[in-house]
Amino acid sequence: MTHPLLTLEKRIEAELCGLDAHMCIYADDLRGRTVEIGADEEFESASTIKIFVLGALFAAAQEGTADLDAMLTYEKKHYVDGSGMVRALEPGAMLRAKDAAVLMIICSDNIATNMLIDYLGLDVINRFIRSIGCASTTLHRMLRSDTWGEKLGTITPRDMGHFFALLSKDELVSPEASREMKKIFRSQHYNEMLTGQLPAYFLDPEESGADPDLIFTMTKSGSMDACRNDGGLIHTPYGEYVLVIMCTDFKNKLEVRDHPAFVYGQKVSRLLFDQYLALEGRF
Repeated sequence: MTHPLLTLEKRIEAELCGLDAHMCIYADDLRGRTVEIGADEEFESASTIKIFVLGALFAAAQEGTADLDAMLTYEKKHYVDGSGMVRALEPGAMLRAKDAAVLMIICSDNIATNMLIDYLGLDVINRFIRSIGCASTTLHRMLRSDTWGEKLGTITPRDMGHFFALLSKDELVSPEASREMKKIFRSQHYNEMLTGQLPAYFLDPEESGADPDLIFTMTKSGSMDACRNDGGLIHTPYGEYVLVIMCTDFKNKLEVRDHPAFVYGQKVSRLLFDQYLALEGRF
């Protein structure tokens, strides 16, 4: 029997005792065991809200009210600074809706996100969020360079975890749509908080020669002055588990790899990873 002071939750709290910030965690082994520390606290979403834009696009495509192959035009009203590749193009450039969605996720492209929000509409996206049972998550606006101080979206660790739990079970929109979205999330470029302390051998199979399907992640991160968030699925030979980490109230506002949120988030992620493997697929 686990010592009451050495439960997984207590060990996570011990890892976080030196963090001068506020971190909340939601993890689900998808076999009935969850780890919850502030799982229902509301956070600024930053770019994690983009997962719901992706889901809304696939849902609308299935309903016939949107088309993954629709050609979207980059207009001046879509411009915003920050992350992404489309800002290197000029207004008038055209992208398929699905291609804009890929850029929105894998390199967190802000302009591509605005193109999709404009295409779908805020109401459609927020209805999708409610339809999958995420009552505490809302997309408030498009992204604009002059409004970074305003809330982009509201989210909780539990809601983000719920999205990825549905995805893991192929229950997000449809089995076919879930599989397509998994491919996109697997190509995510920014996942340091979850993967920074996981064995590089498994996560860089091109260099190591490891089996690329043994251990990999499907995630989405988000950073603003108000938060550092990351969440998604960690795939292992024993199955997949959900992990969401959200951090706020930190002093360092710089986008740096050694940000305290990343350093401590990585510690938590590795602890959960080791526990999941040691117990062969559960927490």
